[in-house]
Amino acid sequence: MTKEDRDRAQARLDKATRAAQDARSGKSDRDAASKAVLDNMARLKALRLAREAAEPPTAPVAKKASAKKKPGEKSPALGDWLTSQQSGGRRT
Repeated sequence: MTKEDRDRAQARLDKATRAAQDARSGKSDRDAASKAVLDNMARLKALRLAREAAEPPTAPVAKKASAKKKPGEKSPALGDWLTSQQSGGRRT
């Protein structure tokens, strides 16, 4: 092997070693970031649960009665409905 061949081989080895180190440090950065996110979510959940426990439970708000059709009620005939739509300014 010539000196030039040894230098190339050493350069390839150095490059591979550097890539492995970068991968390890990148993984540790990702692990630290994900741990920080999980810790923050746990803290916020604890705060929300404490706030909900401190507040008295509220009664559910009753919804307004909607204009639903009663079982025995018939809908208007199609012709009547179309006439009301046209007289109301709608085009069909």
